Amino acid sequence: MGLRGRTNLTEEHFFFITTTVVNFTRVFIKDLYCEILINNIKHYQLRYKFNMLAYVIMPSHFHWILEIDTKYGTVSDIMRDIKKYSAWDIMEKIEKENPELMNIFFREAVKYSGHKRKFWMQRFDDEVIRNGKMFWTKLNYIHWNPVEAGLVIKPEYYKFSSARNYVNNDHSIIKVDTSFAGVEMK
Repeated sequence: MGLRGRTNLTEEHFFFITTTVVNFTRVFIKDLYCEILINNIKHYQLRYKFNMLAYVIMPSHFHWILEIDTKYGTVSDIMRDIKKYSAWDIMEKIEKENPELMNIFFREAVKYSGHKRKFWMQRFDDEVIRNGKMFWTKLNYIHWNPVEAGLVIKPEYYKFSSARNYVNNDHSIIKVDTSFAGVEMK
């Protein structure tokens, strides 16, 4: 799988990232699957020592803003591991609870040799955050995504969003570094 120029980003540290479940399957409507993803993120946050600045887990995808330390790993390393291991853990639960839903992941795997099941789309999208204005644009996009989707009426009401961290100082789901808001990044 090609890196689409990511090897050129060795000096970049701030990223807006999106990754999506195959066929835009609405898996993350169940808290259990969101919690599995969160636990995987926490695990790899310790390993790769990245700083989470914002996130939202939507029904079929998630967005986040990361600050990475390239001496511990690249954005590709982080996403590879989080996608791989969260997929295993989530599909293990789905297989027990909802075998019908698993058919989507079995059918999708046929497109990829050597795969028995496929949870995440093959690639993820990332953009380098180059300045404070871009940070604020992406932060607002993340926080207002559940409102725009009609899931809640206020961003901080959505359980799996850093809007709760920023508005309510609520870090009970996952720790988010809210100190970067409004700071020009270099």
